[in-house]
Amino acid sequence: MDNIRFLLVIALAMISYMLWEAWQLDYGPKPAEVADVEQPTIQDSKQDLLALDPSKKAETEKTAEAVPALEVSSDKIITVKTDVFSVEIDAKGGTIRNLDLLQYPHEKENTIVNKIFALVGLDPQEKDLSPIRLFDSNIEKLFLAQSGLIANTDSVAAPDHHAIFSVENDNYQLRDGEDTLSVPLVWTNNEGLVVTKTFTFSRNSYNISVEQKVSNDSSKTWSGRQYGQLLRIPFVDDKGNTFIRTYAGGVVYTEEEKYQKVDYEDMAEENLDIKSLGGWSAMTQHYFASAWIPPSDQENQFYTKELKDYRYVIGSYSPTVSVAPHTDTVFSSHLFAGPKIQPMMEKVAKGLELTVDYGWLTIIGKPIYWLLNRIHDYIGNWGFSILGVTLCIKLLFFKLSQASYRSMAKMRKIQPRLKEMQEKFADDRQRFNTEMMAMYKREKVNPMGGCLPIMVQIPVFISLYWVLIETVELRQAPFALWIQDLSAQDPFFVLPVIMGITMKIQQSLNPAPIDPLQAKVMKMFPIVFTVFFLFFPAGLVLYWVCNNTLSIIQQWYITKQIEAEN
Repeated sequence: MDNIRFLLVIALAMISYMLWEAWQLDYGPKPAEVADVEQPTIQDSKQDLLALDPSKKAETEKTAEAVPALEVSSDKIITVKTDVFSVEIDAKGGTIRNLDLLQYPHEKENTIVNKIFALVGLDPQEKDLSPIRLFDSNIEKLFLAQSGLIANTDSVAAPDHHAIFSVENDNYQLRDGEDTLSVPLVWTNNEGLVVTKTFTFSRNSYNISVEQKVSNDSSKTWSGRQYGQLLRIPFVDDKGNTFIRTYAGGVVYTEEEKYQKVDYEDMAEENLDIKSLGGWSAMTQHYFASAWIPPSDQENQFYTKELKDYRYVIGSYSPTVSVAPHTDTVFSSHLFAGPKIQPMMEKVAKGLELTVDYGWLTIIGKPIYWLLNRIHDYIGNWGFSILGVTLCIKLLFFKLSQASYRSMAKMRKIQPRLKEMQEKFADDRQRFNTEMMAMYKREKVNPMGGCLPIMVQIPVFISLYWVLIETVELRQAPFALWIQDLSAQDPFFVLPVIMGITMKIQQSLNPAPIDPLQAKVMKMFPIVFTVFFLFFPAGLVLYWVCNNTLSIIQQWYITKQIEAEN
């Protein structure tokens, strides 16, 4: 089997798969336009989270249906600003309706590109420097973090995400010298039940602590549970790379099943209803994630639900807790909303770092990410860290690559004789195959020798690809000169062109195909890949350039050795 033919098949298969994914997402069936959205009624346990009796449930649903338009906000909006967040909290339910990640703008200025544009008399490129908005009250991008309490049927009602809270201030800011900032919201039924919902923000942290303190000054025991849920319409990355698609949807982590994707189609087909000690539920997208994390020492019920107008809910609720008269209790949970930085997420909750999704190659991807991180700790530049990881992987597979290149060099050496033999037995294909196998045996050439070592390395190459695509630390990270964002395409397409040149050089070191048609196809291979890589992130192209360059050096040296042998 010709090694280059094998590479061609693998590459074309990967390209076909990526094109199919892009086509499905861009031109496949789309949901209908989102209509005005009502506040959802939470239903579960086994699909009745409110635990209402039939009459109350009917009354609640009737009330919800009577609301004709969007009621995401009340007249009272609390704004909160920390060193990493700009947040809007609705006094209605204490719902987080807008959340901006201040340290993560949509785009960044490229100073080198702007200077070059100025030299040639062109205007600088316009960039969207506004911060990434994770939670969003815009109907077209609706994404909310909701929480509340569910009273048992024998207890008075407690505030859910429809209840109106009172607040002392409508503006909070983390001051210099302060490490935490608390935002309290208070609800009372004027009959002795008081609930204080407190959001606590910490400096340099994307983890928000949420406490719901129930003070029962009535004469009856109150019992109920807390819930936290994420509501959103399907995420669409308007500025994402057409050729790179990552998972965006729901995720649940439990002790039994561990990391489990629950995409929107799954939510539409069946409501999730599982219990687990600890665990968490999340909505993820490329580079960022949001997750409700209940206490790890209690058994939590996780659920999903499809609402009308293509809205989806994922969340969890706690076991029932009783609050005796003239006592109080505190329900606690955490809301993570931020970048998927693995070392940081590992400290927030067990398994939360798995939202950085390497798929079935996680067992290989995590060590590669660890190595990338360690190299960056010493070098301080993510571009050079990619080069370092590429070098380490090449050294790891040095012997395998050497065997592959030796096989290809031997194939190249006997290629002229094979071509003569093909012409000699042009009318007798069976005789040609017999003579060819005899020549392989005499020359000690294994036609599979170039393929098998590469097949062993393919999972590592694919894992590295996903590491480079999923690592948020590479987002807007500079390398050198005009490459000031490793997650964006090369503005001048220099790296893709260099990559195409290295592919052409590699091709010249490989044995030429005997079949003239295949030879013509192979000549187009570097051009086709160069066109595709024009739109790939610079960090990924940088890896391919480095990998190809190291391969050329190793293959050239081995080829010269084989050609010098008698």
